[in-house]
Amino acid sequence: MLDSRETQLIRAFILGFPVKHSRSPLIHNYWIRQLGLHGVYEKVEVAPENIRAFFDRLRSSESGFVGGNVTIPHKEAAAACADHCDDVVREIGAANVLWLENGRLYASNTDAAGFLACLDEEAPGWDKTQRAVVMGAGGASRSVVYALRQRGLSEIHVVNRTLDRAQELVDRFGAKVHAHQMDSIGEVIAGAGLFVNTTSLGMGGSNVPELPFDRMASNGVVNDIIYTPRLTPILMQAARAGRVSVGGLGMLLHQAVPGFEKWFGQRPEITDTLRQMIISDVDRET
Repeated sequence: MLDSRETQLIRAFILGFPVKHSRSPLIHNYWIRQLGLHGVYEKVEVAPENIRAFFDRLRSSESGFVGGNVTIPHKEAAAACADHCDDVVREIGAANVLWLENGRLYASNTDAAGFLACLDEEAPGWDKTQRAVVMGAGGASRSVVYALRQRGLSEIHVVNRTLDRAQELVDRFGAKVHAHQMDSIGEVIAGAGLFVNTTSLGMGGSNVPELPFDRMASNGVVNDIIYTPRLTPILMQAARAGRVSVGGLGMLLHQAVPGFEKWFGQRPEITDTLRQMIISDVDRET
């Protein structure tokens, strides 16, 4: 008997609002072609007021999807609506991977693992520091702070425009995390070995204030999880200050692998060809 994966079209999605900017379909459909699978990965745009109805249709199999990725602004709703969340989702409070099992909706979060894999690959030894600064306190910062705590960093400083949002991460992740307003960044970045931007600053040509990267440790690493443009204003500032800069493309690629394996049954590889394909697409836009 043929495996059902050979005879039925396997459909997965990237869910967001908006979602047109996502490069996830390029990645997953590339893997589908390379592995010779009978599948497709599609963009699905759903407004927040309709998100619960979408999850109900997904759970009932009415949508025809086996699962998918979730991006802004639906990650917290995905965690709340799932029938079963793994330990990472429960700690972070957000999900970016969904799949169906026996009529139940399961949720996981691969953002933290993707973030760590990216840094390990592009800046080996980055985690020898004990002091990190995370700019922003939105959904993405939760995954980053969780990952840094899991890796064992002893000081994680979250700077944000509003102190209350940063304090929420302290309440969620514990004593190693410290909350600050943006005007404290010059103080908290002094001696830090890692800086991570989790905000939208620099996306779409938006203005970015000058950041004091020269106060970081001399071998400090600056990571911007934005991948459009590929060379963001924050990364350009880091390079001028002589610090190692790491863009967001690696995180995007690494977080995609476990979800693909869950939906399509094979573990894909991140190849130079795939990376160059995404880089070319991003560069055409910018």
